[in-house]
Amino acid sequence: MGKVHAAITGIGAFLPEYRLTNEELSTMVDTNDEWIMQRIGIKERRIFKETGKATSDMGVRAVQELLQKTNTAAEEIELVICATITPDRPFPATANIISRKAGMHNAWSYDISAACSGFLFALTTAASFIEAGRYKKVIVVAADMMSSITDYTDRTTCPLFGDGAAAVLLEPTTEELGVMDHRNYTDGKGRHYLHIKAGGSKRPASVETIENREHFVHQDGQTVFKYAVSRMADVAVELMQKNEITPENLAWLVPHQANMRIIDAVARRMDISKEQVMINIQKYGNTTAATIPLCLWDYEKQLKKGDNIILAAFGAGFTWGALYLKWAYNS
Repeated sequence: MGKVHAAITGIGAFLPEYRLTNEELSTMVDTNDEWIMQRIGIKERRIFKETGKATSDMGVRAVQELLQKTNTAAEEIELVICATITPDRPFPATANIISRKAGMHNAWSYDISAACSGFLFALTTAASFIEAGRYKKVIVVAADMMSSITDYTDRTTCPLFGDGAAAVLLEPTTEELGVMDHRNYTDGKGRHYLHIKAGGSKRPASVETIENREHFVHQDGQTVFKYAVSRMADVAVELMQKNEITPENLAWLVPHQANMRIIDAVARRMDISKEQVMINIQKYGNTTAATIPLCLWDYEKQLKKGDNIILAAFGAGFTWGALYLKWAYNS
């Protein structure tokens, strides 16, 4: 029997109906469509406006679509890992809530907090359980309701983010398919440049923190841009070289959808064409952990069994990484 790999055997997603366009944003803050498109590449983003609903509700709908598409019973799922930085509450874990709401009563579950790299970190972790023979059906769900932590009076950050969720099913295979290799990194110095200032044990919520609007995303844009370009590009090239992947035999790069200029720079460093890069930032904005699986969901019908795919992300912390995936099925 050959080596066991963890293969993605299906993908589901959920996107809110409400579209927040650049035109509408320009009525809220001093910005305009031309400025946003030139600097970021986002035309609109989805906002989850259902009363009383939260991140888990988006995650549940992505999981439900996934289970239906793969003809999988909820009771068959053994493990659920949720990548999110916008949990329903500080505790319990959003994965616990998703499992309960989706009827996955036989699964144990937990969250991973790695911001925009969350899906990669969760996928790497889930694959390890499959490869070790511990489980045969694992779901990774990436869901973020970024509108809940976005300051819509801050013109530097409010154009960036949207809401959404996506989920993948991982199963074992002895074919040379699935998660083949990965490289993940962290560097805590990033905590100074991309963070939420208050709400944790270092600076608990208070009247002062609320009045100072310290419970929203804060970003030093220039510093984050510089690190994102270099780290994402370096780790993607590192993985290509280690696995003897050339621009010619790489089917797709799936980059985190944060900024078109970052995506273009990474593609140039990898020496690949624009036609090899999955892009949907213009439609959804930065959905943080959900951007990469939402790309896979959007492009699913174009994927072919055996395709060489590089996933790459960079996020707050700093966190970053790349994963080499061989696609496991034809749609």
